[in-house]
Amino acid sequence: MRVGVLALQGTFIEHIDLLRQLSVDAPPIRLPSDLDTLDGLVIPGGESTTMLRLMSTFGLLGPIRRMAQRGLPIWGTCAGMILLAKSVSNYEMETLGIMDVKVRRNAFGSQIDSFEADLEVPRAGKEPFHAVFIRAPVIEEAAAGVEILAHLPDGAIVAARQGRLLACAFHPEFTHDLRFHRYFLSIVGHRLSQGAKEKALRGDELVS
Repeated sequence: MRVGVLALQGTFIEHIDLLRQLSVDAPPIRLPSDLDTLDGLVIPGGESTTMLRLMSTFGLLGPIRRMAQRGLPIWGTCAGMILLAKSVSNYEMETLGIMDVKVRRNAFGSQIDSFEADLEVPRAGKEPFHAVFIRAPVIEEAAAGVEILAHLPDGAIVAARQGRLLACAFHPEFTHDLRFHRYFLSIVGHRLSQGAKEKALRGDELVS
């Protein structure tokens, strides 16, 4: 399994370290050529405007969009969630626009308003997930095909999945809890197993 981490800015080192703890090949991604042979991609937290400008400069926006259309699993955390969203209510820059959610940047305030919270995340197991929110966004609207994975006590949506796309408003890479990383790897693994089955079926057809 080869899961790249966008490494232009932000918390990419933390994601790479956790993925390697799970025995995953986790190369840093900086150029379109780095995307070759990936089984999944993580877009980390950071400064969304800086990340988008760098992605545009290095020609990454189009290739990542096309890979998402072909079914590549992609996970965005914090700023990464903003980059995935089709709509951002308080933002004018063009995002990847691949996930059917409307997001609001800095929904809880500035850096000094950062906080931590224990979240109920059934997909991650029975134990609450301790989430770190730093200048975090929030999902304001989600299309019918989007599964809500977690929300705060006031109802604010902070994690969601749409097919092979995963997004969360917090920073799992700042904890020692690997459950969200394992959950994303399960999405990647499911896609790989589906691909293997399809190849096997095509082989049977050729033999027959």
